[in-house]
Amino acid sequence: MSTGKGRGRPRKDPDRLARWTPPEGWSRLVAWVSPEEKKALKHVAVDAGVSVADLVRALAGGLAAGAITHDELLGHVERGRDVMEKIPTLFERDDRFRVVDRPRAECAWVFEGAGTGTEKLDGTNVRLTVRSGLLVRIEKRRNPSKAQKQQGIVDGWYVDAAEGAEDKWIQAAARNTDVSGWPDGEHPCEALGPRIQGNPLGLEEHRCVPFNVQVPTYEDVPRSYDGLRDYLATLDSRFAPGHLAEGIVFHHPDGRRAKIKRRDFA
Repeated sequence: MSTGKGRGRPRKDPDRLARWTPPEGWSRLVAWVSPEEKKALKHVAVDAGVSVADLVRALAGGLAAGAITHDELLGHVERGRDVMEKIPTLFERDDRFRVVDRPRAECAWVFEGAGTGTEKLDGTNVRLTVRSGLLVRIEKRRNPSKAQKQQGIVDGWYVDAAEGAEDKWIQAAARNTDVSGWPDGEHPCEALGPRIQGNPLGLEEHRCVPFNVQVPTYEDVPRSYDGLRDYLATLDSRFAPGHLAEGIVFHHPDGRRAKIKRRDFA
């Protein structure tokens, strides 16, 4: 008698086809989330009486129909990004998630005049290892989970980028980057391009920009709330002239960093 694995739970609707054909023009959206993020989504979905997929569709549908405003959703997105933030923003935020004229204590060195201002490039953090002018390794940054943070792990680390669809555009950015003149070593970079973070700089191809070699610097960057707000409102990108720079990252000689973005201001 066979003792093989059973077929599992019966379908709630046995007449429903196992495969569903989407309407013409529809596309599939795939996202990688941590176990904690998945649990949080499922909790909301259960309370709403829908699946996680329908939860995401409801959000997208509300946004498309105007039932959820762009600004309303953007505020929640910014709050979520702040939770994952590794480089502190210069100022504290109000309940609408805009910065206010109250410097963060850990960024005091910026207001004391230390550090160099560089252009903040809006992409994804990667690390390229170079030997004798050749690219030998591609890594992406991974941040600690909530459970790991509770165990005292607060700093992120790098893991190898996958060869498949998950890291397709990271791989493309790395392989499109000329590293022949880079010194041997591990180079933290920002991966940029048409399929990364919405491509705010309007780039036509994917590439990586190393923080320690090519990121544009700015002299005489203001160090006050009002000064930075006015400065960023019209700051032209030196990496992609004709586009507004996303913001400024201050680099301290000891490795500390602090950032401010144009959209941080009300």
